[in-house]
Amino acid sequence: MRSGKALILATREFAKDDTATSWSVVFSTGGLLLLAAVATVLLPFWLLKLPVSILAGLLMVRMFVIYHDHQHNAILPRSKVAKHLMRLWGIFAMTPSCIWQHSHNHHHNHNSKLRSAHIGSYPVMTTERYANASKQERRKYLFMRHPATILFGYFTVFILGMCIAPVMENPKENRDSLIALLAHVLLYAVVVAALGVVNALFLLFVPFFVASALGSYLFYAQHNFPLVIFKDKAGWSYEGAALDSSSYCQMGPFMRYITGNIGYHHIHHLNAKIPFYRLPEAYEKLPELQTPRVTSLRPAEIIRCLRLKVWDVEKQKLLPLDEAFGSDCGSP
Repeated sequence: MRSGKALILATREFAKDDTATSWSVVFSTGGLLLLAAVATVLLPFWLLKLPVSILAGLLMVRMFVIYHDHQHNAILPRSKVAKHLMRLWGIFAMTPSCIWQHSHNHHHNHNSKLRSAHIGSYPVMTTERYANASKQERRKYLFMRHPATILFGYFTVFILGMCIAPVMENPKENRDSLIALLAHVLLYAVVVAALGVVNALFLLFVPFFVASALGSYLFYAQHNFPLVIFKDKAGWSYEGAALDSSSYCQMGPFMRYITGNIGYHHIHHLNAKIPFYRLPEAYEKLPELQTPRVTSLRPAEIIRCLRLKVWDVEKQKLLPLDEAFGSDCGSP
């Protein structure tokens, strides 16, 4: 069984973009998203609009995974047309390239390190650090990991985290975040003026809310699940962070399509240049990748993941507060 560099080298066979396939997934997903948007406007009753609007949000998740792969240079790396299209999508989806690349590349290079800046990922405190933290630090930490923060990711993760905060930090360098915010407000204004408030709700708000909530949760659960392993910098390795600290999320065919195979997250972290449509192929052909740390989208598993709060160094487990501290010690 290969490990370390040998395993990473073995994945290079699959890290090859097929231009025709890549453009096919871009246009087919964009086409379905456009059809869902048109249907949302044309359908007469909100009971008919709502399911199509939710579908549009799910398709936005798939398009985001395509954008995410392009940012990793896994698909269409030499296409100037794709570069411009994806920059526009990043602005539309409130994840401008300048912010996403910086935060996400940091995440890949430091995933599961206990004592690193948690840029591009949800923060993780050890039980010791949490016990010694001030009430204000605890509240901030628990807010960032709170289920409501993830559910309302449209506002917390994307509008605030990807757009407002970067603009306040460095307006000149992060001007695409300002453009994204202004474009978002303008888009709502145009749709309300042209089609009315109800259509704006189903054409924009519901899809953005659904896509942001699902995206925020997937990003959380990919690295915050019961069998995850966190390491100090001294014990950290790139391969270990991929195989021990990134989950394989079991899904049915529909959700694998919607999420662009992002459930094969352990493979993606091992080699981010593998196009999403080749991740299942890598899984099937490399035995070393077939015993991952597993999670799922079943409600009980989602609740189980969301309850996890602090890393116990001695037990080598991510624990809920009540299990880590008992009934009294973990409150903020």
